[in-house]
Amino acid sequence: MYIDNEIKLDFKDVLIRPKRSNLKSRNDVSLIRTFKFKHVKDYEWSGIPIMSANMDTTGTFEMAVSLTKHKMFTCIHKYYTLDDWIQFLYHTPDLDDTIYNYISITSGIGQNDLDKLDEILSKLTKIKFISLDVANGYTEHFTEIVSQVRLKYPDKVIIAGTVVTREMTEELLLKGADIIRVGIGGGSVCTTRKKTGVGYPQLSAVLECADAAHGLNGHIISDGGCTCPGDFSKAFGGGADFIMSGGMFSGHEESAGKMVEQDGKQYKEFYGMSSATAMEKHSGGVSNYRTSEGKKVLIPYKGPVENTIKDILGGIRSTCTYVGAPELRELSKRTTFIRVTQQLNQIYS
Repeated sequence: MYIDNEIKLDFKDVLIRPKRSNLKSRNDVSLIRTFKFKHVKDYEWSGIPIMSANMDTTGTFEMAVSLTKHKMFTCIHKYYTLDDWIQFLYHTPDLDDTIYNYISITSGIGQNDLDKLDEILSKLTKIKFISLDVANGYTEHFTEIVSQVRLKYPDKVIIAGTVVTREMTEELLLKGADIIRVGIGGGSVCTTRKKTGVGYPQLSAVLECADAAHGLNGHIISDGGCTCPGDFSKAFGGGADFIMSGGMFSGHEESAGKMVEQDGKQYKEFYGMSSATAMEKHSGGVSNYRTSEGKKVLIPYKGPVENTIKDILGGIRSTCTYVGAPELRELSKRTTFIRVTQQLNQIYS
């Protein structure tokens, strides 16, 4: 047993200190970033590095169509079939090859998952990103799968996770991943910390894992924990290259999930992928050797995702003007965090 007495921070524990700025308007801020990747030397990605999570309620084809219009990314959930993919990519009106820059295919690490991955990629070779998705990225089996997938698909950008510490970030990059998903237990419908006692405050995880990844020419995704646009800014300020969110993209027209009406108001179901709801839907129930590590909630129906996109991007642009960052890539260099005991005036909350 060992106790690490160093204080670890979440987004709620800090604010960003403002600085003098030469920017005249939020409109002067560019949120486009361009990345090259550790293992795929001949590919360059350019866009706004915000991702909708590969949950079956938010990683939908409909979400991808809307986010791609803003050069934002969607990690497509793993439950679509090959026929679903073909229908989407070849029969969606006004869809062109641009879509391939802003989507990833998701796979688990079981043999059935990997066989399905092979089946889809053998037919749809233009897909550029693979997301290897497990809740616990610390197993030897997972690192072996990352190595195998890298050998089999040398021209694909591999996203792997989730982890929260620098040593595992480095391990997965060396095994063949290009982008590491960082975050355990911080999601709005995740109960891993409650059920297992395992986790890591998200901002500190981002700070430590970004430092490790950038030393190896890798990248990280801050996955989970964002409750408002300001949290996106804090994650970028802490060194995240990409940010993934599920909760912020839930409850929309483009989101899946059953529509429910209560007291004359409309809601959409949103649930964690380790929840009993998800396991009953996709696996026939919760296995007798495990417990649910997610919950189901009802999200007030938000309409089209366009308004949420504008809210998130507008907040980040405003952050950049407060610290004098004309481009998103400069935000982390201009960020000074201050620790706080309170962020908001809650009198009318």
